[in-house]
Amino acid sequence: MVKTPKPSNISTDRRTRTLSEALGCDRPFMIGIGGCGMSALARLMHDAGLTIRGCDSTPSPVTQLLQDSGISVGFEEQPSELPDDTRVVIASAAVKHDHPIMVEAAARGLEIITYPEALGVCMRGHTGIAVAGTHGKSTTTAMLGCALTDAGLDPSVIVGATCSQLSNGALKPGEAPVGYRVGSDEIPSGPRTHQPGLLLAEACEFNRSFHHLRPTIASIASIEADHLDIYGSLDAVVEAFAEFARLIAPADQGGKLIIAHDGAHRREVTAGVSCAVETIGFNPAADWVVMHEPTTGEVRVREPDGSEYQWELTMPGEHNAFNSALAFALGRSAGAEPEALARSLCAFMGLDRRLQLLGTRDGVRVYDDYGHHPTEIDATLRALAQREQPHAQGGRLICVFQPHQHSRTRFFLDEFAKSFEHADIVIVPHIYFVRDSEIEKHKVSSADLVDRLRAKSVRAMHLYPFEAIIEQLENLCRPGDLLVVMGAGPVWKIGRGYLQGGIA
Repeated sequence: MVKTPKPSNISTDRRTRTLSEALGCDRPFMIGIGGCGMSALARLMHDAGLTIRGCDSTPSPVTQLLQDSGISVGFEEQPSELPDDTRVVIASAAVKHDHPIMVEAAARGLEIITYPEALGVCMRGHTGIAVAGTHGKSTTTAMLGCALTDAGLDPSVIVGATCSQLSNGALKPGEAPVGYRVGSDEIPSGPRTHQPGLLLAEACEFNRSFHHLRPTIASIASIEADHLDIYGSLDAVVEAFAEFARLIAPADQGGKLIIAHDGAHRREVTAGVSCAVETIGFNPAADWVVMHEPTTGEVRVREPDGSEYQWELTMPGEHNAFNSALAFALGRSAGAEPEALARSLCAFMGLDRRLQLLGTRDGVRVYDDYGHHPTEIDATLRALAQREQPHAQGGRLICVFQPHQHSRTRFFLDEFAKSFEHADIVIVPHIYFVRDSEIEKHKVSSADLVDRLRAKSVRAMHLYPFEAIIEQLENLCRPGDLLVVMGAGPVWKIGRGYLQGGIA
């Protein structure tokens, strides 16, 4: 069972009152409670003294941990599960309006709020740190959560992925992988001592979710066209980030935005904001200047006052070097000592499904990665090619990529085709179908991506089901090869299945 710091009774009473007043109840019911964000939110509210009940589609290690901590979780998903004393229902983004309990809640006239709205409620009464951007949110949030813990600032953290180091920090023995951490009611040390406790969370742009947050400190690492099924254009995406920036606390209340010097449309985003603004990037003109040596993993950061600090990062890639530098800058802005942050970043081992080394089979090293946007794919494959150098060992970089959503695949078909230049062989299963309509489903297929890849002289093939892909890998892979399995859907089963000799 995962242990997290328990607040004092006085702190618990204060948190309970704050959350109860903000939510309008002290016994919410959560639909989809087993998801990364929802389970973390449940633990945060439970440890603050609220009575949490919820349901999910199937049991999982996450729901077991929730039950072990005293949270009631059901799996029938019937209207009878909704307790009579429920006044507020919190629903995961994955829950549809026709879900039986959603229908029952609406029929009873109960208040129904989304996960982002509930996260925004939890950020009230905290010193909020929100990590935004098209890419790198989970990694940066986990890095920062570990670093602030190691620096003694005892943050609460919610991450959209799991990390074994998150509970205790990177410098202490890890426990079971979790996506949350419950910290102090007040900041215990540093220049922000006795201010409301830190709450660190990802600020997701999907469906404009981050507009429910009111952070004191925030970052924007990148802004690219994505979620075009929601936004329709890059201009609309940029405007959504600009609105998020306007929600940051004003400078006279400690509000600060750290935004990428390049690649984040910073002039449009920061126009008219009331918070302080600093830039970060590899550009020497940035306020926080980042330097990176790809073969050794050394990262150096020059602060706005000219001081320099460095660490060696275990995670490969320029994008992860930037993520760690951003975590450092945010940590410094929260009042952490630089040496403590650097030591923690040296020890950070990564998150599940973020350039995660799963193991080796017959001389083939196998990585798993969540990347599902063209920029993420290019960055991941480039990082692996630079750090692992499979060609120097007579090997190849073999990629299994499952496209995520038909609309995203159709919008970015040419960009996807360009993003695999570092791969020698690409295997593409069916597109993962989620959220899109049946009409959208028939507008593009995996075969279209394979055709584009072949037109660029990339050896590519479409295979399905996953068992057939594993059989192909067993025939294809040879010692010295590097295999990376990528995508946001269930494609992770392939990497683990290959290592185990088949999917259980």
